[in-house]
Amino acid sequence: MKAIRTRGGLSVRFDVRTAVVVTLLAVAALVASVVLIGTGDFDIPAADVIRTLFGNGDAGQEFIINDLRLPRVLVGLLVGAALGLGGALFQSIARNPLGSPDVLGLGQGSTAGALGMIVLFKGSALEVAGGALVGGLVTGLAIYLLAWKRGVHGYRLVLVGIGVSAFMTAINGYLLTKADFVDAARAVVWMTGSLNGRDWEQVWPLLVLCAVLVPVVLVYGRSLRMLEMGDDVANSLGVGVERTRFVLLIASVLLTAAATAAAGPVSFVALTAPQLARRLTRSPGPNLMPAMFMGATLLVVADWASQRAFGADQLPVGVVTGVLGGGYLLWLLVTQRKAGRI
Repeated sequence: MKAIRTRGGLSVRFDVRTAVVVTLLAVAALVASVVLIGTGDFDIPAADVIRTLFGNGDAGQEFIINDLRLPRVLVGLLVGAALGLGGALFQSIARNPLGSPDVLGLGQGSTAGALGMIVLFKGSALEVAGGALVGGLVTGLAIYLLAWKRGVHGYRLVLVGIGVSAFMTAINGYLLTKADFVDAARAVVWMTGSLNGRDWEQVWPLLVLCAVLVPVVLVYGRSLRMLEMGDDVANSLGVGVERTRFVLLIASVLLTAAATAAAGPVSFVALTAPQLARRLTRSPGPNLMPAMFMGATLLVVADWASQRAFGADQLPVGVVTGVLGGGYLLWLLVTQRKAGRI
């Protein structure tokens, strides 16, 4: 940790290790993206991928890369970044490593919105994405209101979220039983979480949302760090506790719901990315930027693994992240129990 003093006497702390981790994760995400763009039924060498991205490829490569594969990779990067950042916010607000959108029921709420559009209204892909976004927002608002009692505190937020998650899971099961065969098959495919078939229509809304919300979240980063010390300490340091918590909860709900609307409920990225980022930086606090880049890297690497590790039987990326994240969750529960935290 280094302190940089400006001419006006303002002192700014600069964590060298965190900066190095963020840089390495950004490089890893870019490298994985280039490799993923070149992966498919028609493999393209990395050098040709880079040349084509700079506008020097032939017509066939430009079509495959720019029209078919690049949007999919960009959606993966944006979804992973949104989930990683949203997960970091939830875990910091709850002051609990289990305070993740996967555990709190936001994914199930988004799924309920999407299933409602599929089963009840036979909605198009755009309408299903809109239903997922609305479902996530309504679920997040319900969790906040139910957890409110002279403020929103960590363990109450987690417990209410678990209850809401169970309720939304039951609703999703009911909707599936009411669906006909075609709609049920379509719903199950969506619920798995996948980047297949993603195009520029999913890229632009996610990009705009991230461009608006990421700066807002980073502005509140210092207040969030103080909030982790407890409400009384944060209040004494001049932080508007409930305002900060509300703004950041809204931002995290929007990020998670938008990511789910774009790619379906991709499991456990929001849970694992912040924890892995914190272990790499060895730094206290929310680690917002490392979590964001870790989420992007995890999702792109998982998508590459889903295409390469299983041969012709390609798996949706949500299956891969679910297997890896489920194992990580079990390990986290064991370590938290040994430490006496649960």
